[in-house]
Amino acid sequence: IRFAREILEMVHASNALQLRIGIDVGEATAGVIGTKKFIFDLWGDTVNTASRMESHGEAGKVHISEAVFTALQRSHSPDYKLEERGETDIKGKGVMRTWFVVR
Repeated sequence: IRFAREILEMVHASNALQLRIGIDVGEATAGVIGTKKFIFDLWGDTVNTASRMESHGEAGKVHISEAVFTALQRSHSPDYKLEERGETDIKGKGVMRTWFVVR
């Protein structure tokens, strides 16, 4: 989340782009694919959920899943102020509770 917020601050300062960031937490598979052109890639439900958080987010904001919210609550991290977005119908996932990280 810290990294995502720093990226947003840099982009905001440039006034050149609008950026959405989505974050989920969990297991993922990573590896190199291809036979002629090699590409490092990530797969799994966690990656898909993070992508959905990004695509359903808002410009200039970090959009997190309930799994990230729960992990932050467990860590008792006072560094992040969160704003509940409420329930959102996420394509391919169904209705999910999500949050925005407030600057």
